[in-house]
Amino acid sequence: MSQMLYRWDVWLFHMLNGTWTNPFFDVAMPFVTDLNKQSWMLAFIAALIVWALWRGGTRGRQAVLVLTLTILIMDQFSSAVLKDLFLRPRPCHELTDVRLLVSCGAGKSFPSSHAVNTFAGAVVLGFFYPRAWWYLLGYGALVAYSRIYVGVHYPFDVIGGGIIGAAGAALILWVSGNVVRFIRRRQAAEPGRAA
Repeated sequence: MSQMLYRWDVWLFHMLNGTWTNPFFDVAMPFVTDLNKQSWMLAFIAALIVWALWRGGTRGRQAVLVLTLTILIMDQFSSAVLKDLFLRPRPCHELTDVRLLVSCGAGKSFPSSHAVNTFAGAVVLGFFYPRAWWYLLGYGALVAYSRIYVGVHYPFDVIGGGIIGAAGAALILWVSGNVVRFIRRRQAAEPGRAA
């Protein structure tokens, strides 16, 4: 990263983490950033998955399958490939004046896996449920912002993570759509199917 981009990144981090803060966000942002660790949230997601598989019809089952595949791929790509490639330290590991509101964690900073996963999930679910598109993107943006506010990621980490997650999800949707079309064409071409 060039020195100019790094300086902008650090300046914006200080604004979001240190200057533009308030007591309400000091409580709300740690809660938002750690929603994926809350047992009630995991139970809620599990209930939604069961409902989608049982009552959601073909669209619900496809959404669960593609979402699960996307999160597995994108989370591993982010955590095991990109973080090891860029090796960027978190701000709470290299800056001295960070308002750290959650545990810093031992991982690297770029990209933010929270941003990768939430934006990947937003794109997949928005594809299957277009009316929820803006709510899903809003949730992704809120989680990404929370990672800066609590002191564990730079702004470029979450911007890059959001772009990577959205692009990866779009690619997986495109590939899965082509696979489904290929299978349907093969089935239609089989003898005895066209009756």
